[in-house]
Amino acid sequence: MNLKVTISLFLVAVGLFITHLPLQANPTRVKKHFANDEFPEPKVDNQLFYLQRDPNINTIVYSLNVKDNLLDEQTPVHAFWIKYAEGSKVEELNYIQRKFAFGISSTKTAKDGYDLHIAAYKKYTLHLQKDAIGAYHIYGNINNRLAIMQRVFIRINGGLLFFPNVVYIELKGIDAATGQPLVQRFKP
Repeated sequence: MNLKVTISLFLVAVGLFITHLPLQANPTRVKKHFANDEFPEPKVDNQLFYLQRDPNINTIVYSLNVKDNLLDEQTPVHAFWIKYAEGSKVEELNYIQRKFAFGISSTKTAKDGYDLHIAAYKKYTLHLQKDAIGAYHIYGNINNRLAIMQRVFIRINGGLLFFPNVVYIELKGIDAATGQPLVQRFKP
């Protein structure tokens, strides 16, 4: 496929995506910065961690993808919305969100282990791994410590639809060795 066709298809996809965005009057598009403690904390079966960002309280949950108590080895982690601003409606990520923003890719690295990358920030590697008692967790590096991931928060201040101005990313988790809470903020 040549470059012109690829660019044209991309622009068509962007146009379709933009035409389905909620209007500014919709409460999910309110341009407000929430304090971290104003966001609801999701509680979902098989939840691994969740991602929140302003300018709204909608949340992306990453859960273990199991069917009949067996892990789906092709897609071990399932990412989806809980749209709190719309009555806690659960909704799948759309194609653009999966491929360019909040989707998660996996590569099997061991019998019960996977390397994971969130589409919008592939330089940060997460790991899906069973612990000593057989429960799966997402592990990541927080302050140079191995941590069980709990939450990612992204502070956004303006920017464009596909290029938001990310002020910081905050990672929260539990130190895998000590059980102590860990928090790290950084500018991507």
